[in-house]
Amino acid sequence: MSGNDDALREFEVRVSADSHFSWMRTRLAVENTMLAYLRTAVSLIGFGFVVFQFVYRLRDYPRIGEVRFPDAAWYLGLLLIGSGILTLVFAIFEYRRLLRYLWSENYKPIAGLGSGQKLTPLYGVSFVLILVGVFAFFAVLLRIG
Repeated sequence: MSGNDDALREFEVRVSADSHFSWMRTRLAVENTMLAYLRTAVSLIGFGFVVFQFVYRLRDYPRIGEVRFPDAAWYLGLLLIGSGILTLVFAIFEYRRLLRYLWSENYKPIAGLGSGQKLTPLYGVSFVLILVGVFAFFAVLLRIG
């Protein structure tokens, strides 16, 4: 018996309406946390791209003097976009781990939703956002504007 099985056996799982709705609240809290990670990742990716584009286009104006650190916006943009992508990748792994725990054998009776966990739209949205982030990262890396 593994340590994870011992941890699951610590709790007495009683099938009742209270335990079912507690499970549902926990499940929705996991969804809400994943949505917060998505919002954070979108903000980081978007802000990184905007910072780079703003400063990159600002250098074309003749009234702007010489810039002390001309590549700072490029590095900052790459750092923000990369951290947004990494945030999302780590969030997906954590989300998946928590869902697996909620759908473990001990908690299936109180879930009351069928045979097991289903794929949620958050997976699709997350993977599309990762693709957008990778595209933005390479657009900034290659200074496409």
